Amino acid sequence: MRTSIATVSLSGTLTEKLTAAARAGFDGVEIFENDLLASPLTPGEVRTRCADLGLTVDLYQPMRDIEAVPAELFARNLRRARHKFALMRELGADTVLVCSSVDPEAVDDDALAAAHLRELADLAQDFGVRVAYEALAWGRHVSTYDHAWRIVEAAGHPALGTCLDSFHILSRGSDPQGIEDIPGEKIFFLQLADAPLPAMDVLQWSRHHRCFPGQGGFDVAGLVRHVLRTGYAGPLSLEVFNDVFRQAEAAPTAVDARRSLLALQEEVGTGEDTPPASLTPTPVIPAPVVPTGFAFAELVAADAEPLTGLLAALGFARTARHRSKPVDLWQQGEARILVNTGAVVRRDAAHLAAVGLESPDPRGAADRAEALLAPVLPRRRAPEDAPLDAVAAPDGTELFFCDARHTDWRADFEDTGQTPAATATAGIRRIDHLALTQPWHHFDEATLFHRSVLGLDAEDSVDVADPYGLQRSRAVSNPDGTVRIALTVGAAPTDDTVHAQHIAFATDDVVAAARRLRDAGAPLLPIPANYYDDLAARHEFADGELETYRELGILYDRDDSGGSLRHCYTRTVGRVFFELLQRDGGHRGYGARNAPVRLAAQHAVRTASALSGGG
Repeated sequence: MRTSIATVSLSGTLTEKLTAAARAGFDGVEIFENDLLASPLTPGEVRTRCADLGLTVDLYQPMRDIEAVPAELFARNLRRARHKFALMRELGADTVLVCSSVDPEAVDDDALAAAHLRELADLAQDFGVRVAYEALAWGRHVSTYDHAWRIVEAAGHPALGTCLDSFHILSRGSDPQGIEDIPGEKIFFLQLADAPLPAMDVLQWSRHHRCFPGQGGFDVAGLVRHVLRTGYAGPLSLEVFNDVFRQAEAAPTAVDARRSLLALQEEVGTGEDTPPASLTPTPVIPAPVVPTGFAFAELVAADAEPLTGLLAALGFARTARHRSKPVDLWQQGEARILVNTGAVVRRDAAHLAAVGLESPDPRGAADRAEALLAPVLPRRRAPEDAPLDAVAAPDGTELFFCDARHTDWRADFEDTGQTPAATATAGIRRIDHLALTQPWHHFDEATLFHRSVLGLDAEDSVDVADPYGLQRSRAVSNPDGTVRIALTVGAAPTDDTVHAQHIAFATDDVVAAARRLRDAGAPLLPIPANYYDDLAARHEFADGELETYRELGILYDRDDSGGSLRHCYTRTVGRVFFELLQRDGGHRGYGARNAPVRLAAQHAVRTASALSGGG
């Protein structure tokens, strides 16, 4: 199907928005009136610019407060409409969006509304324009799509149809099943947006918190299926009001928007209630290839000693070295960490730069990523190096698709002869999860990327209290939990602690692992005594158990089904710290209840270090 995007969904000037939409692969645009008014280009010049970019002007919007008003006001509305229709002819737009009235003078009279819209459509027809009437979720008297359709049907004019907007329909909890009763030729336009599911005024929700399909909680795909069953043949168009998108760069936002429609079309075509084949969008992307585990995590540091010292204290051994690059493989159990000292970074900016994902079909995973507009990364390699495919995540992290048997990338390394010490149950078994802090304007994009490109399932987002604001976090994972990634955005973007990333290691005995780490001289993150006083009030522990947790800085969580989580943290090195984690009883969470305590403890350590001159 053709795709379109409203210029209000992107930041920048009208020219910048049009360029971004075209480069992202959209077929057309909705021109938002304020964007045109602020542009130095004439409507004719905008039409030419769109044509040069290969874009059609699919809609001009919005025209507000037209219908069911006093006669004198309606006469002024017609005068305004005549001017706009002439402008639209110059612009090359043949459909105008008319929103249901919110004017205080509007009356609750469907017959009058139908009569006014019929007269407006008569005028529009003279200019070759169609009128698409949309029910705003906060409309004064018309706020549901079925009510708007009854008025359109009563007006009975060929140049008058309805515009369906997923936000206005789903935000009110309306049943989209009724859409199938509307003839497809009378659905003049379809606007799509997702949104989180907060409790707030619907107008504020609409104006500030819409997002692209797949980033929120609405069943947008289900709504689209209903629309397609009517025979609707127009474009899938995005209309998203979002404060973050309007401050971010237009080009990557447009790519994210286009990706959301590609993924939406795939979902529409694969659901249980899929429309007939003739109405289903043609599949355009390879099938999902869900990763099955972490092959490695790559840390970059100019000075590797603090990192490698910490890894050694954790029980890792430098088991191999890359044959042609300054990259060492540190391993314990199935946990593999690459330490790269070849990249140019600040001395204090050790960070997680790349992740290897075990895949049953690395080539297929890379093909899907490329089809969903993920940036394919060029890779400098020697002729004998494994030809790994890599793409960039929204935060810049490099994602490598690796053969699940490790026969590809592992062949690039030569063994050192070192092996991890045998530590029985105290050892680290594997990487449990990664926590990646996202740039503030990429959080929703990151969620969509990991869901659509990698095929991971997303959990509900949670807010975590930080000493200087809130952190928002959302976890994505594969079905069996062998790949878990926590995506986080902080409220204090200038604070390096907020931007820290971490790797969580799974162990069968976190107490023994923490003791070994402490005895090796690597200090654990100290946790305030008040935390353990609260634990004693909330849970019962065996004799001496809570005292052990207090001694080692181990945090504790229990879920509703009785599963438990015990975890502790190292100090931060550059922008990286490690977590030791023990899950029992099927616990699948990440210890969100403990996150505010951990964040406060990290701030305290950082502040003390700064005051003592240590950083």
